[in-house]
Amino acid sequence: MSPLAIHSLTLGPVQTNTYIVADERTRTAAVIDPAWEGERIVEAARQRNWRIAHIWLTHAHFDHLGGAGAVSDASNPPVPVALHPADYPLWRVEGGAPLFGFHIDPGPEPTIELHHGQILHLGEVTFEVRHAPGHTRGHVIFYCPQAEAAFVGDVIFRGSIGRTDLPGGDYATLLESIRTQVLTLPGETHLYTGHGPPTTVGEERQGNPFLR
Repeated sequence: MSPLAIHSLTLGPVQTNTYIVADERTRTAAVIDPAWEGERIVEAARQRNWRIAHIWLTHAHFDHLGGAGAVSDASNPPVPVALHPADYPLWRVEGGAPLFGFHIDPGPEPTIELHHGQILHLGEVTFEVRHAPGHTRGHVIFYCPQAEAAFVGDVIFRGSIGRTDLPGGDYATLLESIRTQVLTLPGETHLYTGHGPPTTVGEERQGNPFLR
């Protein structure tokens, strides 16, 4: 049985997936991409008796961090935010929200710099940070071998890939990130995506039309 518990919520104006992941033994939790409605995220953790200790951002688009402020503020001391530094400029402009007619509070400034190959600890569970640019310059994936799970943000979706037409996006870079950081994972690895249903590495190797 995996030591990692995963609870997902779909939140916000573009139906973004937020994941609360917890080490079942210590009840310590991290929120991956607190998309929106931070109060709902906090309540979901409270109902499961999980203590939110981390906020991990796959990238800094507004629809992946709109709930960060409320999540952090619900704890004392506030929960720290982790982000790759290449996405700090995007975070500073509200994650691009004004381009879509929104204004958001991006929450507390990130204080943990993510980098490729970094190991994050959640109780007794570990995650490997994989830098996977192309959707944004600082996009990362959180890979948990113990749970055969990778939280891939907007790099890849079931049968599709992330968009590259926003500032910082690049199609060739994204495809290279998928090839080197996603498809190199074991085929049974579950891919928990930023939008839509989960998939697996094996399914996308075989059936994703963008990867032919």
